Amino acid sequence: MAGLAGSSKLLRAMNESAALELLLDPGMLTRADLRRLTALSTPTISDLLRRLTGAGLIRVVGHASGRPGPNAEVYAANPDAAYAAAVSVREARGGGAPSIAAAICDLSGTVVADGEWSTGDLGADPVSAVAGAVLGLGAKGGVRRERISHVRVGVPGAFDLKNEVIRLVDVPGFDQPGLVSRIGEALGIGVSVDNDVNLAAVAERRRGAGRETDNVALLWLGEDGLGLAIDIDGTLLRGTRGSAGEIGYLPVDSRHTLQDLFGGPAIMELAREHGVGGENPAAVVATGSDQFLAALAERIVIGLAAVTAILDPYLIVLAGPIAHAGGEALLAAVTSAFRRAAPLECSLAVTTIDGDAVLLGALDAGLAEVRKALIVRTFSDLGLPPGR
Repeated sequence: MAGLAGSSKLLRAMNESAALELLLDPGMLTRADLRRLTALSTPTISDLLRRLTGAGLIRVVGHASGRPGPNAEVYAANPDAAYAAAVSVREARGGGAPSIAAAICDLSGTVVADGEWSTGDLGADPVSAVAGAVLGLGAKGGVRRERISHVRVGVPGAFDLKNEVIRLVDVPGFDQPGLVSRIGEALGIGVSVDNDVNLAAVAERRRGAGRETDNVALLWLGEDGLGLAIDIDGTLLRGTRGSAGEIGYLPVDSRHTLQDLFGGPAIMELAREHGVGGENPAAVVATGSDQFLAALAERIVIGLAAVTAILDPYLIVLAGPIAHAGGEALLAAVTSAFRRAAPLECSLAVTTIDGDAVLLGALDAGLAEVRKALIVRTFSDLGLPPGR
């Protein structure tokens, strides 16, 4: 690579890779737009557009008017060029069975099919469950298997990439060594796995309160457990065994952890002490009195103080079903308690994402992998290094 560093061939590949990245992002560009954004020459831009159109990666979607001369062609990514699939594996709740939510999106990010099933409805074996969800959605959305380029799976646990095993997961069968490889073999598609809270942070970074912020921590307040995602300059910190962010295990004294302070069962106990009724933690937080929210906030701040002292993030986002249910009222209580208790500075926000943040984050992460693979494949076919 060092010998090629100064070559015009490598420079061309890098510039054209940048142009393709621009075209793969949602939006529409003309030749003039690409020339302005990449500083490539008009003949180079024209040659690039011709090759990418011929490969089926981009297409003409209209014509720009209002300029002297003929109307300029407007280009955009071909949505049908490739698809990404996302799967969110969920622990059992309220005496029910574990479940799987899944979705498929095209190259533009538009969801073409989604659904949710009990794992028992898809087969007891995790390979059958995940593969069945993806293939079933493909059939539902009219997407052929070979068009699905990547599957991103979110799990309520830690994925140890080195040993290829999902740890700290309470869904039967998902802790089997080699499971991810077997899912990929069953589908014939590349499969990657990430912690569900990490994927929620991906969604928050792209769609929510974490946009345009360098260092973000996301505190997940789940119906049962807690989680933390750590986003440093757009890169998620996962740790040696994928366990970074398992904040529920953090001790607060010799007998108690943060889970004992403000995990789901602890919230229900606190609600009973304050005379707040509700069938689950989200319900009691949504209807709880100011006094109850203030007491809960005092507990949450113990976790936030630890996060701030160790990571010094610019922003901490409160997310998960508890945070979503509490909304601005919970945020106000936590902000007040944080300012009293923590000498360190940090901005706080509550999630603005509606819907399944884990599934949305898995789609965003999966689509990013698809686009990266398209760039690598395209320039490999041209006999050029992939640039970025």
